[in-house]
Amino acid sequence: MLEEISFQIRDNFETKNKIREEGLKISREIVRECRTASFALHGKDFEKADSSINTAGRALKKLKSRFKGHADIYHAGFVEHAQQEYSEVAVLYGLLKEEGKIQNLPSPDELGVEYAAYLNGLGDLVGELRRHVLDLIREEAFEKAEVFLGIMENIHAVLMDFDYPDAITGGLRRKTDISRSLIEKTRGDVVNSIQQKKLELAMKSLESRL
Repeated sequence: MLEEISFQIRDNFETKNKIREEGLKISREIVRECRTASFALHGKDFEKADSSINTAGRALKKLKSRFKGHADIYHAGFVEHAQQEYSEVAVLYGLLKEEGKIQNLPSPDELGVEYAAYLNGLGDLVGELRRHVLDLIREEAFEKAEVFLGIMENIHAVLMDFDYPDAITGGLRRKTDISRSLIEKTRGDVVNSIQQKKLELAMKSLESRL
């Protein structure tokens, strides 16, 4: 009897281990495609970004279906990480493609991701938006930089509303704190750049009158 029980448990573990290994491989593929999409977006290559995001989305659906009946390993962490990466880049794509319009951003249900993963993806998105704002500052596109700074602040305000234990939010509080710090740095960068540009224009105006 004990041998039969042992065989049954071993068979279950073998199945779980196989699915876990497959899941890890798919998860790494999703993360890789999402990072490719992120680099493409910052390079304004929306076609390449769209292709990578679609590839990641298909892989995510495959990953989710593969774990049916195995909730224990589905919630082991790597699936959520893949969903965070996908959420982050999917929303980034929408923001950059629509130049800061937030009306039609994809929801977690549309993306097929868990709510906590989506919120953590938004937390990581603040860092990507800071990178975009710095690019806009270098281009002296200050009005656009202020728009995206406002989006960063909006995201942070939304995340602040989810004051729940980390067991529910997946460690969102830490990312919310980091996003606050990034926003403060970015606000300083934007303000200083605008003031510097105004000073340069004032100096040129003064020189032209002398």
